[in-house]
Amino acid sequence: VQLVESGGGPVQAGGSLRLSCFGYGRSFSDYLMGWFRQAPGKGREFVAVSTWGGTRAVYSDSVKGRFVVSRNITEAMVNLQMNNLQPGDTAVYYCAASPGPLSESPGDYHYWGQGTQVTVSS
Repeated sequence: VQLVESGGGPVQAGGSLRLSCFGYGRSFSDYLMGWFRQAPGKGREFVAVSTWGGTRAVYSDSVKGRFVVSRNITEAMVNLQMNNLQPGDTAVYYCAASPGPLSESPGDYHYWGQGTQVTVSS
């Protein structure tokens, strides 16, 4: 079972990036799929999660109104559209999957991607 992220890179403040994550090796239709991030010297931080049917999304306060998570259940894919990026958003972004219940704790997520770097310059 594997989660593979793509779409990171450098961007200037105020710009946008779109991250994608594909799940391989099992069906993820009965899993939450979401995103975390980790900045240098800091712990892994919840960003956003899409629920099982993709009908509900939960966001951290730091990204609410700027980031949008979307999901394609059939293709086991979850995306993160990041708008109005700021230097404080610089981090390695990780895709993760959990069987539930709905949680913002990294310890409740069973599967993780390898991470993709997002660097926002001022």
